[in-house]
Amino acid sequence: MPRITPNLWFDTNGQEAAEFYVSVFPNSAVTGMTFYGEAGPGPAGTVLTVEFELDGQPFIAVNGGPVFTFDEAVSFLIDCADQAEIDYYWAKLSEGGEEGPCGWLKDRYGLSWQVCPTGMKEILNDPDSARAERAMRAMRAMKKIDVAALHAAADPA
Repeated sequence: MPRITPNLWFDTNGQEAAEFYVSVFPNSAVTGMTFYGEAGPGPAGTVLTVEFELDGQPFIAVNGGPVFTFDEAVSFLIDCADQAEIDYYWAKLSEGGEEGPCGWLKDRYGLSWQVCPTGMKEILNDPDSARAERAMRAMRAMKKIDVAALHAAADPA
């Protein structure tokens, strides 16, 4: 099966964004670049694409100009092992960006991320509908997910 590689359209700051993302995620690196030639449409010698990997997942940043921008219709989910990971990714990715509800944020480049704990879908889809509803109500009141508060709401004393 062919590999699927997300291509992210930036105005002119794709290299900056790629370098930021690889600084946030472990086991990540910029793996290649291409440049505009004399045929354009960008100035010759400027960065056209940046290939990078985030923990083995390939991405390409394209400096395509201001024609397209990101919106919440596409986001990347970070499945975090614990509250410390949630706190780390939330702080790094929301800096200069915008916090949203229910574990969503936009980074400084406008790309949307979901920073969620492992097991969140199980608690929100628990066979005990009352437990699932309590967890959902708690999550909907949060920006950054608080794992202890989510579990406390699901399983009140």
